[in-house]
Amino acid sequence: MSDNKKMGRPFSDNPKSVKLTVRINKEEEEILDSYCERKNLTRAEGVREAINGLKNKR
Repeated sequence: MSDNKKMGRPFSDNPKSVKLTVRINKEEEEILDSYCERKNLTRAEGVREAINGLKNKR
């Protein structure tokens, strides 16, 4: 190997370095899961979309 670069996953332009833990009630869970199922998203992606939607509410 003449190239000394390490193999592996490339670095992200927008790393997700902050971990968020939140408790929600059953109704909120059902709302989130229903939304994610309709949009074919993971829970994390659904929460990120909701947070980004708050930008427009300023």
